[in-house]
Amino acid sequence: MKLKKILGVSALAGTMLFNSCSTFAAPTEDKETINQIALLQSLTLGHFQGSVTIKQLKTLGDTGIGTFDGLNGELIMLDGVVYQGNQECLAKILDEETTIPFSNVTFFEKDFSVNLKDIDEKALLEDKLNQVVAENGANSFYMIKLPGEFNEILIRSEAKQAEPYPTLVQALQATQNEATLKNIRGTIVGLYCPSYMGGLNSVGWHFHFISKDKLQAGHVLGLNLKKGTALLDKTDNFALHLPDNKDFQGLNLGQDLSKDIRKAEVDKVNR
Repeated sequence: MKLKKILGVSALAGTMLFNSCSTFAAPTEDKETINQIALLQSLTLGHFQGSVTIKQLKTLGDTGIGTFDGLNGELIMLDGVVYQGNQECLAKILDEETTIPFSNVTFFEKDFSVNLKDIDEKALLEDKLNQVVAENGANSFYMIKLPGEFNEILIRSEAKQAEPYPTLVQALQATQNEATLKNIRGTIVGLYCPSYMGGLNSVGWHFHFISKDKLQAGHVLGLNLKKGTALLDKTDNFALHLPDNKDFQGLNLGQDLSKDIRKAEVDKVNR
């Protein structure tokens, strides 16, 4: 599977490093880099073709989020294991040759922790985490693991799409399924992207969830957290790995897709 590492950004050093290669080359384990496969913008436009395998993704990190070839559900990587939250919001482990069109992963190393209690809205959780971000540097990246007890958590996933692919919003409108889980333990895995990432990803927080028993998983739309401890990994390096295929090169990535991204992130459906 061909992949190009097109851009590495070091926020700490304030430098940009450009290099390319015709085949995927796994780096040595790097605990200070967020590795991103493709762009959320390319996924939003309907580029659902996978460019790295699960096996390759594991060389880039042990914790993260994403999706699978054809937009086949939600990806949650936790402690080195990649789970799929399928359309029924049930968690599965897929074959390691399954490919991935978009993901963010890192080798997790805790820098901070925050005890949380009685957080009855997703926005309130983001506010609490944003306080930590503001204190430690809003222009860095943060990966989060939040094991906790939830009074309730609303998750969603979607069905695998067939070519020719629709846009992300169209796919979600047609096949998104939601599950409200009550009185459940599990872990949120999430990513914070700083404000300058608006052309490559979504700014702010993006959360996925997997239950403690590893039976249910999906993208988080809402929550009511009874208690938990958020573990945060502050990361100052960013590496972007772009797919090397004709469809990706044909995308108009210069357009403003912020409204579509926001809609895909937060919209709920009634089924």
